[in-house]
Amino acid sequence: MSASIQIEEHQGTLRITIDRQARMNAIDLATMDELGALIVDAQHRPEVRVIVLTGAGKAFCTGADLAAAAAAGGNEASPERVMDSANALIRAIVDSPLPVIARVNGPAAGVGASIALAADLVYAAESAYLLLPFTSIGLMPDGGATAMVAAAMGRAKAAELALLGARLLAPEAAAAGLITRSLPTYELDAEVEAVAAKLAAGPRRALQLTKAALNAATLAELDAALAREKTGQSELLVSADFLEGMTAMLTRRPPRFAGAPTPIADPA
Repeated sequence: MSASIQIEEHQGTLRITIDRQARMNAIDLATMDELGALIVDAQHRPEVRVIVLTGAGKAFCTGADLAAAAAAGGNEASPERVMDSANALIRAIVDSPLPVIARVNGPAAGVGASIALAADLVYAAESAYLLLPFTSIGLMPDGGATAMVAAAMGRAKAAELALLGARLLAPEAAAAGLITRSLPTYELDAEVEAVAAKLAAGPRRALQLTKAALNAATLAELDAALAREKTGQSELLVSADFLEGMTAMLTRRPPRFAGAPTPIADPA
């Protein structure tokens, strides 16, 4: 177990906490791989009945750790490898026979928002928010967000979040049906614990079949969305616009996009 993830098991609930507080819980490739593996492994443990995903400190997860990727220089993984890891994590959450609860204690941005929305139940502090900031750095939403947000909110609101990178506060997300409930911060833990305890004491097979039926009805396009996102993001991750967007973000200046997704390297 790496220092980036903390786990705690209590009365049938497996709590998985992203703990990279110095980076606002932005995740690197190793952390993403480990999260997916933990979720897949949990379904084979009869003592685990429900999974809670959360973040340590002030954030849930602020997406991919682009600063760490930039510092790695030419040693970072290929775009396809990164996208495969992200897609595997989302599929692990959605396909798990166990109910998955997202405890959104703070910002959920980028793939962090996708991780939260892949959960079956999402409880967020009123001070938390969801953000899809991809286009601001020359990328597109990934982690299944293009399917999950549209499925919950409809095309118009999904476009506002995805194209404009609009910040969505937790109370607004709850009102729009994107998350389960928004609560005062001081009530968040008690609510999540109560819901987890109820699920842990519930009929495991019935919950599994119910989850699968709901996902089949609402996320039938998820596989296609993940494939489109992998293709598009793999192109964009080697584009001049992404290089400009990341440079601008890291140097804290407005980006100057070229206006065309011209690759700066061969994505193959």
